[in-house]
Amino acid sequence: MKETEEELIEELRTDGCAPSITKLAKKLRKPGSTIHFNIKRMEKEGKILTYKAVFDNEKIGKGFTAFALVKLSSRAYEKKGFTSEIGKRIASHPEVESVDALTGEWELLVKIRAKDQKEYFALTEEILSGEGIVKVNSLISLEQFKSEYVERGKK
Repeated sequence: MKETEEELIEELRTDGCAPSITKLAKKLRKPGSTIHFNIKRMEKEGKILTYKAVFDNEKIGKGFTAFALVKLSSRAYEKKGFTSEIGKRIASHPEVESVDALTGEWELLVKIRAKDQKEYFALTEEILSGEGIVKVNSLISLEQFKSEYVERGKK
């Protein structure tokens, strides 16, 4: 049962929840057919990329959240696409929730979810090391008030 739950969490976390047309129609006070048509149009236009569940990460064993500021080597400014190449390499890991290119002193901001500090440390050695990465500054989240447009404590 635990294996099934873990597989389900991974599937729903990345791509697996569709909206309820009936609930949306009731909430927006519009006909279901209008809601359905507009959703399909937005999917076709690429405005809707995916559907997914938003989890309480503590309850699924990923309660440790860290933001890593990543400084890249000077090649980031010399070789076109270098920042994107490193960013995409980092983003390919399932523990990485987001990777953003930045302006300023740091080139990348990486959000990582882990079980605990020990797992995060192991991930930084695996994910945030290698060619092109010069320095990493970790910021540890103490409490999260809102994620994925969902405020904590609200349904």
